[in-house]
Amino acid sequence: MPFWKVFLIAFSVLLPIINPFGSALVFLGLVGNAPPKVLRSLARRIAINNIIFLAVFEVLGATILKFFGISLPIVQLSGGMVVAAMGWTVLNERSAGADSRNKKEETGQSGEPDTSRLEEGVFYPYTFPITSGPGTLVALLTVTAHISSKVISQDILAHFAVFLAIVVLSVLCFFCYAYAPRITKAIPPSTAHGILRVIAFILLCIGIQIAWNGLSALIATIIKP
Repeated sequence: MPFWKVFLIAFSVLLPIINPFGSALVFLGLVGNAPPKVLRSLARRIAINNIIFLAVFEVLGATILKFFGISLPIVQLSGGMVVAAMGWTVLNERSAGADSRNKKEETGQSGEPDTSRLEEGVFYPYTFPITSGPGTLVALLTVTAHISSKVISQDILAHFAVFLAIVVLSVLCFFCYAYAPRITKAIPPSTAHGILRVIAFILLCIGIQIAWNGLSALIATIIKP
């Protein structure tokens, strides 16, 4: 699979789930009126943590599958269905802040933490699950399984493309988090949600395609003479 095709697939799948703009709204709600310097510092550390966190999971994804004895077609079928379901959910969100509220509920926090403890929350809850939650891990596992190749050189190149998508998304998160107050004033939530709906539809189609690839492989094993 071509490098840029893998990159676009990974980017398209992860973007609506990570949702830098929506995550920034949750982040801003938790940190409150923190000084711009503190926001930039936190955003930088969160972006770095997110890259490391997802990169480690990407590398260990194949090992996890082998440990549990899960075949690639099964991961493609089940993971594709999950990705498609995520796309369908985002596509049918009624309000621009719905995804933000969902992510905030995942943290189990409803109020603003003390500013002296902001640094302690860099990984939890700011990186996980606000930036990259369980849904992100499922989607990443599905993508890495989908692009796996028996040719080592192609497999390494494909994983690098996924890693590049992770880096780009983390950089987007950095800017959205660091300048969250400005972004929320400049971009109407309805506009951001409209763009997200288009991406969600693409995510839905990608999920169905991945699931079909897995189902086709499973059917082939049944009808194979």
